[in-house]
Parts: sequence; structure tokens; C-alpha cells
Amino acid sequence: MIHKTLLSMITVALLATGCDPAGSHSSAEEDVASREQDAAWIDLFDGHSTKGWSRYNKDEVGEAWKVHEGVLYLDPTSGKGGDLVTDDIFSDFHLQLEWKISKNGNSGVMFYVQESEKYNAPYATGPEMQIIDNDGHPDARIVKHRSGDLYDLIASSEEVSHPVGEWNKSEIISKDGKLDFYLNGVNTVSTTMWDDQWDELVAASKFKNWPGFAKYKEGKIALQDHGDAVWFRNIRIKKL
Repeated sequence: MIHKTLLSMITVALLATGCDPAGSHSSAEEDVASREQDAAWIDLFDGHSTKGWSRYNKDEVGEAWKVHEGVLYLDPTSGKGGDLVTDDIFSDFHLQLEWKISKNGNSGVMFYVQESEKYNAPYATGPEMQIIDNDGHPDARIVKHRSGDLYDLIASSEEVSHPVGEWNKSEIISKDGKLDFYLNGVNTVSTTMWDDQWDELVAASKFKNWPGFAKYKEGKIALQDHGDAVWFRNIRIKKL
């Protein structure tokens, strides 16, 4: 009887203080899951240096690529830059980054890039998420060449890029051949790679006679030097 009374008192006290043992257990599990989720992300940019990157087919990073206050940016007035590629190779992945483009500027993010003397640039093998000043750069007049597009292959479902000088958030997710682009929270591109429809897309594009384009299922991430100022930050990736 004493034990039952004591148990009742403890239960009343817990309820009175808003403490729910079962709820606490659930919350703790959620916290662990959240920490594990965060731990799965790999920072591709440490905010202080170009560690983990190099110029395509070179060992160094061009002097036009600068780092300042957590931002990696291209200053085309300060020497040679070149396309940057990651040291690491990725297959299935989820990439997140933020970017902003200069007035009349052009750039891009490529993936599954093969670094090899066989190819003269990342775009010879890597599909591209386009980054461009939609209102100022002449290339943006071409369908499938605007921000958020899968360059020259698929136009964005919506145009949601922010104006020149403002930050945008992009995501590229590739899993088992399924490819999705997100721009500022909107799913702008959704397709399947390496099937018959994909081959038709490539055959109808400027890349139709490029033997290595979009054929590889693993490769490096590249940030394009298109000769215009562009800024990147919070670049991270998760292997899927």
C-alpha cells in the first residue's frame, strides 16, 4: 500500500511539473537522430581557406579565387582563377550551397566531373546547375540556360532566383540515378539519369557529340570560373 501511494505521489509530481518520462525518452532519441544527421554532412568549404579544392587538372588554386569572412569568391580582376574541383569523389550525394552572382555574371556548379588529361574542362563530363544573371547575361535569353536549370538539358519548373547581389540557396540530390535540383526551396528540376530518356536529352543538346558528357556515375564537384565574379558559402555535402 505504501509503495502504491508513493508511486501515485511521484506520478502526480511528474504531471504537475510537465515532466513526461516517455516524452523525454522520445525527445532524447530525436536529439540523437538529429546529431547523427548533422554528423553525416561534410563541409566542402571551411570558411577560411581553399583546402579540399584545386584548379581543374592542376595541383594549386588560381589566385583569383579568394576567401573572406566565410565566403569563397572569384575576383576575375586579380589574375587567373580556373574552375575549382573537389579533392574527393562522390557517387550518390546531397549537395547544399549558397551563391550570389555579379551583374551580367555567369557561373555554375557541376557534378560527376572527371579530372583527366582526356578532358579539357569540368563541363566536358559534368552536368551543370546553371548560375547566371537572368536579367543581364545574354546567355540567359536561351531556354535551359537560366539559373536553376540543368544546363542545356532541362529548364526550371519555376524561376525563383533572387536578384543580382542577393544570396540564393541551391541543392543537388543524386540518388540511384534520380536527380533533383532545388533553388530557394523550390524543386526546379526532377529527372532520371542514364536511362533512355536521359540519352535523348543529351542527344538533343549541345553535348550530343561529347563522348564523356554525363556518362559517369561518380566524380568531383566543380565550381565554374566563367570569367565573372561569383560568391559561394556554406558548401556542404552528404553521401547517400
